Amino acid sequence: MMKKIHFFIPLAFLLIFSVSLDLHAQKKKKNNVISIGFYNLENLFDTINDVGLENSEEFTPIGTNKWTSERYLEKLKNMAYAISQIAVDETPDGVALLGLSEMENRGVLEDLIKQKTIGDRNYQIVHFESSDARGIDVALIYQPKYFKVTESKVYPLRMAEDTSWRTRDQLVVSGLLDGEKMNVIVNHWPSRSGGATESEPKRIAAGDLCRHIVDSLLHMDKNAKILVLGDLNDNPDNPSIVEHLRAKGDRSRLEEGDLFNPMYDMYKTGIGSLEYKKIWDLFDQIVISQGLLGKGKSNYKFDKAYVFNKEFLKQKEGDYEGYPFRTFAGRNYMNGYSDHFPVYVNLVKEVK
Repeated sequence: MMKKIHFFIPLAFLLIFSVSLDLHAQKKKKNNVISIGFYNLENLFDTINDVGLENSEEFTPIGTNKWTSERYLEKLKNMAYAISQIAVDETPDGVALLGLSEMENRGVLEDLIKQKTIGDRNYQIVHFESSDARGIDVALIYQPKYFKVTESKVYPLRMAEDTSWRTRDQLVVSGLLDGEKMNVIVNHWPSRSGGATESEPKRIAAGDLCRHIVDSLLHMDKNAKILVLGDLNDNPDNPSIVEHLRAKGDRSRLEEGDLFNPMYDMYKTGIGSLEYKKIWDLFDQIVISQGLLGKGKSNYKFDKAYVFNKEFLKQKEGDYEGYPFRTFAGRNYMNGYSDHFPVYVNLVKEVK
């Protein structure tokens, strides 16, 4: 009898251990992850001069940037590779939706999504031409496998005291993300050109406009799921974001209608998406509505935010080692990626 007992106890233990591993594997498979991101492409221009646009002439073969077809194709290849790598550690298809800024027109986006490294994702484009003086726009690309567009429109930003001033529109795209209603607002707020303080009223106006869009969506559905993506040209603790957009970093203290900014704590710990004069800023942000918060995950909820700052996107040497490896440093062609790191968030849903 003792021999039989000694024979069966290890076997039972192995069976229990095997079942435990199997249950653990099944539990891990119960989460669907969808990634949504934003990337400032740093002047993705074609080589054709659009007369009247500030930057267009610079990005021609005879312009100051000597923007040849070879350089344009290198830029497309680099940007597509960077996009292909975002969030693949969490989901093999990478970003399902990606807000973009600093592209010249729809044509460069069509060239971008055809690149070999992302061509099989079948990205589709939502884009409107803006009246921005630099000739750059915002856009959204998305994988139809995950997202179906139901409506899209743009909101222009104007300043009453300067009617001739033009900047990027704010793009609103609504649709179904894996069957759930989702709203995305893509932004590229006015720059700090001329000084952060002097230009701040323009970013405050951008925050007010974005807040107006958010309020309109929440008026139709108080639990609306909204993601505000963009290069906001302000940090998470600046008034344009905290006071005017009403995006807060402490989710436990949100009031009705407030947005949650998961980038706030990241910024406070020194994480950035770009540098200026060797100081990190976190201008690239993803802000979410309270409809994407909560403990229950029977539908998609916010899980975590990231700055995608992999080593291949960083300068390898010199005074700016570790900072974004950009296309140009001044007038010097670097053949890099962008002067901004991409950012993204994961949304998670439990599968029954």
